[in-house]
Amino acid sequence: MQQIDPFEVALEQLDRAASHMDLSEEALEFLRRPMRILEVSVYVKMDDGSVKVFPGYRVQYNWALGPTKGGIRFHPDETLSTVKALAAWMTWKTAVMNLPYGGGKGGVVVNPKELSDRELEALSRSYIRSIYDVISPYSDIPAPDVYTNPKIMAWMMDEYEWISRRRDPSFGIITGKPLSIGGSLGRIDATSRGALYTVREAAKILDMDLKGASMAVQGYGNAGYYMAKLGVELFGLKVVAVSDSKGGIYNPEGLDPDEVLKWKIETGSVKDFNGATNISNDELLALDVDILAPAAIENVITKDNADNVKARLIAEVANGPVTPEADDILFEKDIFQIPDFLCNAGGVTVSYFEWVQNLNGFYWTEDEVYRRLDEKMTYSFHKVYNTAKEKKIHMRNAAYVVALSRIYMAMKDRGWISK
Repeated sequence: MQQIDPFEVALEQLDRAASHMDLSEEALEFLRRPMRILEVSVYVKMDDGSVKVFPGYRVQYNWALGPTKGGIRFHPDETLSTVKALAAWMTWKTAVMNLPYGGGKGGVVVNPKELSDRELEALSRSYIRSIYDVISPYSDIPAPDVYTNPKIMAWMMDEYEWISRRRDPSFGIITGKPLSIGGSLGRIDATSRGALYTVREAAKILDMDLKGASMAVQGYGNAGYYMAKLGVELFGLKVVAVSDSKGGIYNPEGLDPDEVLKWKIETGSVKDFNGATNISNDELLALDVDILAPAAIENVITKDNADNVKARLIAEVANGPVTPEADDILFEKDIFQIPDFLCNAGGVTVSYFEWVQNLNGFYWTEDEVYRRLDEKMTYSFHKVYNTAKEKKIHMRNAAYVVALSRIYMAMKDRGWISK
């Protein structure tokens, strides 16, 4: 199978959306290029006394609307193309949510599972030293992403604080932190909770009763687990299938998300879960379910398998799970898609809430966080849906139109472009 370049996918999506709006050529050319790309070498002294060097990146894609915002990944297959694509998608994501942010992303090419806890801390601190000059609470605010977590964010924030000698309000330099050092209540499940708010709104449009509706979740990490757990708890969904990188399981009578997670922690995979049938990831994507939630990695639904998808509704919890060619096929099949940078925007929205709380030194209750998240997700969903209906275009293109219109106006008002 031909390797799909994530940034080329991001650019193709941008070009497709631009054809549905009055966007000048100079503005489009501006938006096709990241404003800053930083490549660094992350030095780590290993437990055996040797020194290893890991390639690292930080991409600040566009800051017309405000400081760039985006996660940090530790992954052995990380590439600059992936980081650029994710930074672009984060730019559209913050804009579609009407947050005062631009988009950024970072990553280190490393397998964190091969590092000791001390080596992982050294890597985290070294990465912050490498990118220190281009981040601050007012210019670029990182967050956790794949294989990073609140503990790693705490190390990174602490390292930034040691370097800055507390000249900046350091709690605000990074989001996704532990509660003890400025983290926000409601952050851990925010991506999935926000996605489910959009599923609720889409179900109203489709006249779909969520109680008892079947859902398959591809990817059983943090986002996938909470998508399943909260889907059951909040809306009475029936989770019939889940998967991870090693395979999947299926039970038409429904799965207990907590029991599946317990099994995965014990065995390293959801496979062979008692009372379920083992299935492949490809088989999961083709299940006849009401809701399909790809919550793993990019490019899992392509032109090669999109015609096999039978779900009525696709909630794109992962970043970039559907290729442009697959979008066309799904659109023809009348499958309702909630595009990734709308569907999974709950994480960055609550990160924004955390940043606001940090800068003000005033912290909200969990109920307040959830209420504000619900308002943001619901408003943005209907803004995109109404645009799609008005222009008779795909939901992804509509999300782009909403986001790009806001960025375009900001670039024009700043004087970056003339028209």
